[in-house]
Amino acid sequence: MGHILLRWRNLVSIPMTVLLPLSLSAQEAAGAILHSGGSGVFVNESAAPPSIAVFPNDVVKTEKDVAARLQITGSEADINSETIVQFTPSELALDHGSVTVNTSRGMKVRVGCITGTPVHVDQWTHYQVLDVNGKVTISAVKDDVYTDARPNNLQQMSERERERNRSLVHEGERKSREEKCGGATLKSPPGVGSTLNSSYAIIAAGAGVTAIACFGLCHDDDPLSPATPK
Repeated sequence: MGHILLRWRNLVSIPMTVLLPLSLSAQEAAGAILHSGGSGVFVNESAAPPSIAVFPNDVVKTEKDVAARLQITGSEADINSETIVQFTPSELALDHGSVTVNTSRGMKVRVGCITGTPVHVDQWTHYQVLDVNGKVTISAVKDDVYTDARPNNLQQMSERERERNRSLVHEGERKSREEKCGGATLKSPPGVGSTLNSSYAIIAAGAGVTAIACFGLCHDDDPLSPATPK
């Protein structure tokens, strides 16, 4: 079953790179593309090829001396060595390690109860979040970033409480704070049937996905790239 799922993801990656940029809504529903330079990158514990589709709640893991890049419209994130992170279109949940984000859409990075949020969502922000030994460090490379902390019991905060738990990391600065509520809580990745659950995304990408998937799966005896071209 695992190799079938991996093959399905590889086939979906091809039309995604062409069709999904046509619609931001479709991209948010369907996911992103993960690029890696070699072995040592995993998606939901399965070894990832050089390029693969990644969907909401998928977990990406990199081993020592290996990195990967996640690309979605308006944002990209470098997942650095020895990192575990869960993807959603608007937020990355960092379990441990570090990610470097370049975004014009306000993509956040959350580590448990601490969240890094670009101050300006309408311009490019470049920042890094590092989670090591219970300490979260946010470095603002380009533009400013908020560091927000919320109570461990997830209670609603008033505006005053929110301001008291928020600090500003100016461009060129780096700030650290203790992470008191553990690493990011990672959700279980959804099954294949729920990854393209948006009707808009299905309409936008369905034709290309179906044609390529059928070509690859319905003609299993003929490789996509034969060793000896006819």
